[in-house]
Order: sequence, then C-alpha cells, then structure tokens
Amino acid sequence: MKIKKQQRVALSTIFFLSGFCFSTWASRIPTIKAFFNFNEAELGNLLMILPVSSLVGLPISTWLVSRFNSRIPLLFSFISYSLALFIIGLAKTLFVLIIGIALFAFSMRILNIAMNTQAITLQNKFNKKINGSFHGLWSFGGIVGVGFSSLLIKLQLSIEVHLTIVFVFTLITAIATYKFLLPKDRSTKGNKLVIGKPDPFIYYLGMLIFLAAICEGGMYDWSGVYFREVLKEEIFTVGYLLFMVFMTFSRFCSDYLIEKIGMQNTYILSAIFVSLGITIAIVFPYFWPSIIGFCMVGYGIAPIFPMTFTLAGTSKKYSTAMVISIITTYGIAGMFVGPPLIGYLAHAFNLKAAFVVFIFSGLMLIPISRLFFRHQKRQEE
Repeated sequence: MKIKKQQRVALSTIFFLSGFCFSTWASRIPTIKAFFNFNEAELGNLLMILPVSSLVGLPISTWLVSRFNSRIPLLFSFISYSLALFIIGLAKTLFVLIIGIALFAFSMRILNIAMNTQAITLQNKFNKKINGSFHGLWSFGGIVGVGFSSLLIKLQLSIEVHLTIVFVFTLITAIATYKFLLPKDRSTKGNKLVIGKPDPFIYYLGMLIFLAAICEGGMYDWSGVYFREVLKEEIFTVGYLLFMVFMTFSRFCSDYLIEKIGMQNTYILSAIFVSLGITIAIVFPYFWPSIIGFCMVGYGIAPIFPMTFTLAGTSKKYSTAMVISIITTYGIAGMFVGPPLIGYLAHAFNLKAAFVVFIFSGLMLIPISRLFFRHQKRQEE
C-alpha cells in the first residue's frame, strides 16, 4: 500500500509539473507575439509548429511504447520538455524560437503518452477511478503556472528570467521523482500497430480527443490574446487563469460525477457547457460575461481527456499505451486544425467570429460519444 501511495504521489507531481510548464508557455504567447510583431495569421503559422513536431514523434513514440517501460521515456521527455522552455525564453531570432517550440511539442507528445500510460496502469491497481485526479493536478499545475506568470508579468520580469526559473525548478523536481514512478508497466501484447481499415473503437475515441483538442488547445493559445486584444485587458492572463481554475475543479470532481451520472451523460453535459460558454463570450464581449463564459468552457471541456483515456484502457485489441499513442495523434491533429484555424479566421474576420469553431467542436462531442457507446454495446453483445 505504501508503494502505491508513493507511486501516486510521484506521478501526481509529474502531472502537476507538466501542466505548470504548459501554462507557462501558453501565458507567454502574447509576449512572444508582441516581441516578434506577429499578426494573427503569422501567429497561427507559428502555432502550427506544435502539431507538426508532435506528428514527427509518432513513429518514435510507437517504438518507445513497444520497447520500454513508460517511466524511462517519461524522464527523458520531461528533461527535453523543460529545456525547450529555456530555449524559447532565450530566443531572439525566429529560427531559435522555432527550434524551441518544435522541441517543446515533440517532448510533450512522448511525455503525455508515458504519464497517461502510468496513470491508467496505476488506476487499475487502486481498483477505482483516480485518473480524473491526475488530470486535475495537471490543470492545477496550469493554474499555478499562469498565476506565477501573471505575477512576473505584473512585476515586468523578462521572459528570459521567467522561463529559466521554470526550467531549473521542473528539471530538478522531475529527476527527483523518477525512482518512485511505476516500474515494469510495459505490456507484452498489443504493442504492434495494425495498418488497415480503421478500428471503430479507436476512431471514435480519437475523434473525441480531436474535438476536445480543438477546444482545449485553442483556449490555451488564444484566451490571452482574446482578453488583450478584444477586451483590452492589461493583465491579459485573467481569462486563461479562471478557465484553468474551473477546469481543475471539474477534473477533481469528474471521477465522482462519472460515478453518479455515467460517462455518456458526462460527455453530453460537457458539450453543453463548452458551447454555451463560448456563445456567452462571443455575444457579450465584455469582461464579466467573458469570464463567466470561459469558466463554463473550462468546466465543460475538463472531463473529456481523462474519460477518453480511461476508455482507451478497455481496448481488447491494443495495449493501453498503444491506444493512447494512437488517439494522441488525433489530439495532435486537433491542435493542428484548431489554434492555426482560429488565427486564420481571426485575421480574415475577427477573433470573436473565429471562436465559433469552439461551439461547433463542443456540440459534436454529443453524436460522436453516442456512436462510441453504441459500438461498445454491440461489441459486448
């Protein structure tokens, strides 16, 4: 029992630090945009580096899943993940910035697969749903990260100093937790990717991740810009901060919520909150309505990733790590489509009009989730 608790604490620390690092990057996007004098379309082009670099990591992540226990790639990806932030902070030329962002995205792919594989395996040891709490800690790390970023922005501390501090702190902590992570979790079967007709089980889960990634990734990348350029807020991280607060609250509640109303109804509830929240922010582009809308989006989108990764662990064809690797690719595609598309639409029309993409993506969670559960029911009959 003591070992399981140590493993849970160590993995919780990794999820927390991952969210902390990601929100540090997201909160500094407006700073980068201003420093390089990007317009919305140019920023959209820059953000495309994230999904492209992640897709490059597909064959590597698949090989790692079949070759090693997950904590080995987890450690090395986290080292390069934090190093990438350091490079981004020091970037004075576009070339160096692109290198840093590419490394950040590549490392994030490997890290997400490794730590989610650990989470599903450890959840099975506890014989109860704890995956939501891990993702809640990721979001809580995001809150701390954006809060820390907001403080340093208020104090007018440079991005170089900011990201160097984050790099040193996360690097030391990640190395210290390594020995407590779950060992020997490599599956002996289901590690070979079968190319052919799409498996409906994988396809539906992948599409849920794809739609969630459009909404979640778009909010990470564009919420600060929305508050800075549409609402004209000086402390432009406030909307992102409250989005993360409600996302965290929702994820800590999600395990309990799923037990009460079931996964099918949770997907529907999430879709309603996301779509309604964005609609409020678009129709009433003022501080308090936008705050309420962003909070609703955070609460709604939060359960999608942990729920879908939990369902990935029920596959009878592939190992948990392999399913997560495959559906993560759909998430990368969502990141590929979402944030850049918002940038292009904002450049062509305006940022409020571009946010309609989130409404559509949120609503589509309902039919796709219903198709998945119908397929699952047919498979069990």
